[in-house]
Amino acid sequence: MKKKLLFLGPPGAGKGTQANLFCKKYGLDHLSTGDLLRDEVSSGSDLGMQAAEVMNKGELVSDDLVLSIVEGRLAKTNTGWLLDGFPRNVNQANALKRLLEKINQPLEGVILIKIDDDYLINRLLERGRQDDNKQVIINRLKIYREKTSPLIDLYAKQGILDVIEGNAEIDVVFSCIEKALGG
Repeated sequence: MKKKLLFLGPPGAGKGTQANLFCKKYGLDHLSTGDLLRDEVSSGSDLGMQAAEVMNKGELVSDDLVLSIVEGRLAKTNTGWLLDGFPRNVNQANALKRLLEKINQPLEGVILIKIDDDYLINRLLERGRQDDNKQVIINRLKIYREKTSPLIDLYAKQGILDVIEGNAEIDVVFSCIEKALGG
């Protein structure tokens, strides 16, 4: 079973749901960048204070700061981990690769949860969140494709990418992920 993982997919594809299920079943640390940043801020650490200063201005936290936070968390785990929400672009992926080489924890598997746009848009609209209107969703998908699709090519060339069809029930998607990762 692969235990150093990354989940990719468009917003609303079910990455977080699948990551939570997978980590719970296999005892991995779920490293969601949003959660890591919030945890670091609430801890009051130096990195957390730096992150809070940037986030309070409504700006994106720098790649270096996110990597420092990820590195600190990876240093504390010995059961394996699953990254969710980072990296979001090729520069971040290359920086992550250097970090993982430095700490001798190379990425073993990448799961792409692929989902049809129409299915995804309907799923997100059904969630009923205020910020989920059709135009916003379409724009988020466009940004995702521009920034993240090069990652798909990068990990495919490295031979560590598995594509999972996300247009299915949660348990079906989960069993496909398990199969792909050797579970």
